[in-house]
Amino acid sequence: MKILFVHQNMPGQYREMIQWLAAQKEHELVFLTQRHPAPQFKGVKTVQYKTHHRPDKDAYGLSKVWEEATGAGLGAAQAAERLWREDGFKPDIILGHTGWGELLFMKDVLPDVPVLGFFEYYYLNEGGPVGFDPEDPPNEHSKFFLRARNAVPNANLDAVDLGTVPTTWQRDSFPARFHDHFYTCHDGIRTDLLKPNPDVSLSLGRLDRPITRDDEVLTFMARNLERTRGFHVFMRALPEILEARPDARVLVIGGNGTSYGKASTHKGGLRGEMEEELGHRVDWSRVHFLGQVPYDAYQQVIQISRCHLYLTMPFVLSWSCLEAMSMGATMVATDVAPVREAIRHGETGLLVDFFDPQALAKQVVEVLAHPDDYAHLGPNARAHVVEKYDFLTRCLPEHLGRMNSLVTSGAQVKLP
Repeated sequence: MKILFVHQNMPGQYREMIQWLAAQKEHELVFLTQRHPAPQFKGVKTVQYKTHHRPDKDAYGLSKVWEEATGAGLGAAQAAERLWREDGFKPDIILGHTGWGELLFMKDVLPDVPVLGFFEYYYLNEGGPVGFDPEDPPNEHSKFFLRARNAVPNANLDAVDLGTVPTTWQRDSFPARFHDHFYTCHDGIRTDLLKPNPDVSLSLGRLDRPITRDDEVLTFMARNLERTRGFHVFMRALPEILEARPDARVLVIGGNGTSYGKASTHKGGLRGEMEEELGHRVDWSRVHFLGQVPYDAYQQVIQISRCHLYLTMPFVLSWSCLEAMSMGATMVATDVAPVREAIRHGETGLLVDFFDPQALAKQVVEVLAHPDDYAHLGPNARAHVVEKYDFLTRCLPEHLGRMNSLVTSGAQVKLP
């Protein structure tokens, strides 16, 4: 089968899919992306496209996202047309993310090619991160900006033949008229690779010996240390945790930028803001900020953890939550709807109120102090992810079956 992938930040949600298809050595695979330099996968032709237009910095706010999306969409469509007319590559199917407009015009250049679009989130005035935290209230114009942003998913509903959405909560963020055009299936977690490792050890620069599973390690991970992912709540729980557990050591993974929501105005970002707020109340010698680390190092951090935190406002469920569960982590997470879809309190993890750092601290201290009492949570979490989110046995067959159903002529992808 000839398959065209489209994602501005390759590989995005297609990380596992593209590598699995390439390993079959039966398909012609092309990936359109804006990312430069883009990752290279054996058996995949990577093509960088340029957006046709970007809005000016002072462009009208309510149309700025749409202006940027149409520029990306036209640039991607023109690149796809060149692949066909100049290189002879006409895909049997197109798979792409709908969030940045890259699929908007594919049907205008390849009208008979089916398009399977990844729908991630529909921006909510209520029930999502906007307005969730009283410390960060929406401004008077937020509701207009959110509605304007939704012009992109609304237009994509007519640009694709079928949509996929990873979780039920994400599906339900979209209006009901979308649901008949969707199927719900996660991108997939490689539970065969992401496993517990009782022999793991990790060296840290300021310590004279590696730490192991015998050490009392608390971990926190987010792509960026920001409010949407509860970094401020975690930091406010630290003084009580470290005071109660004098041998505990805290490992923090994440950059100092902002992926979602409003950035901190502090010159040191939200990390700097929280360090200033907490001051001498935290024993900083036991807190290790590791930044954004390579994937294998990230796995070691989770595997060595006695207690792993996943804190988030109601928003898209992070891969890291399910990956940590796959590695058998004892999870303490915030009690919000998208998390409850993956974690059942007392069975596969522990849930706490997002707005209660004291309750978070108390729960973490209990896990650190009495690990045997919570030893069942990690294996249960892994079993749940294997059953519901495993890439090879659960998600891949579903996605391939949907792809095959759209390609009515030509080659099919063999189901594993």
